[in-house]
Amino acid sequence: MNPDLSWVLNDVLQVRGARHAILVSADGLLLERSSDIDRDAAETNAAAMSSMQSLSRAVAPFVGSGLGLWKQTLIEYDGGWIFLIAAGSGAYLAVSAALDVDMEAMSFRMQQQVGALGKAMTTPPRQNAGADA
Repeated sequence: MNPDLSWVLNDVLQVRGARHAILVSADGLLLERSSDIDRDAAETNAAAMSSMQSLSRAVAPFVGSGLGLWKQTLIEYDGGWIFLIAAGSGAYLAVSAALDVDMEAMSFRMQQQVGALGKAMTTPPRQNAGADA
């Protein structure tokens, strides 16, 4: 059963200037996509985002000794931005946005949704697991 994670993407797309959002596994598989990006483009970008986070982690020590824990990758292009953050164990949230996006609002919203996603994906331990079996 694959849970519907579209709520994560729909919420980050409420930030003015947001364009597309994808949820990606660490090995580059597309977990979820916003409705405004077709599946082929989303899958291609999912693979690229997986590589991008890997590269970002690899160069993290460049920040300084002991200070290189990766948090977020932000890339600027002529036509906009890409935001990439960890979304729990083995997953990443990527959002593309226009040049005039409120970067602070986007980063904050993404962090909020990642926190909510972690809670939604966590299954609490069952009480009396197997006691009545």
